Amino acid sequence: MAAMPKRRLIVGISGASGTIYGIRLLELLRNLPIETHLVMSRSAEVTAAYETDMKIAEIRALADVAWRQEDIAASISSGSFKTMGMIVAPCSVRSMSEISTGVTSTLLTRAADVVLKERRRLVLMLRETPLHTGHLRTMTQLSEMGAIIAPPVPAFYARPETLLDMVDHTLGRMLDLFDIDVGTVRRWKDSGE
Repeated sequence: MAAMPKRRLIVGISGASGTIYGIRLLELLRNLPIETHLVMSRSAEVTAAYETDMKIAEIRALADVAWRQEDIAASISSGSFKTMGMIVAPCSVRSMSEISTGVTSTLLTRAADVVLKERRRLVLMLRETPLHTGHLRTMTQLSEMGAIIAPPVPAFYARPETLLDMVDHTLGRMLDLFDIDVGTVRRWKDSGE
């Protein structure tokens, strides 16, 4: 009898504004029996320096495994490496566009492409607004390919008191897509039963 496969989730952080989503996602997954594999784009490293006080090494340390963007031979670039899927948080238009065409130039977009070709769950937290017709067509194409386009839109019914409350609720909803409950979602009209 084969051993149960490890539960692995790939976390991509691209260069769009909102690196807190990827960082906080890794923090929320730290104490769960899920092996996290992080890949950050070079632009994400620059954006993180603008948006947070964390060093790149500190962000990488939040993951079980951190891959270099240029490491195309990384295990996450192969379909034979079993994962639950991938969340790109945040996802830039550039990364989204590469993923949609299958013409990938980095480990982040290659890993997402592998997730799609293996019919695993791919969630793209697109961080761009407003959107032109080309963006919308790209999102439609990705949706038709099986990806989930999930912009980080706050849910005000949860009555967030802080920015972290908003981030946590949004990430909780993203993790719901993988049947992972980290206890950060205030569910609509949930009676607690």
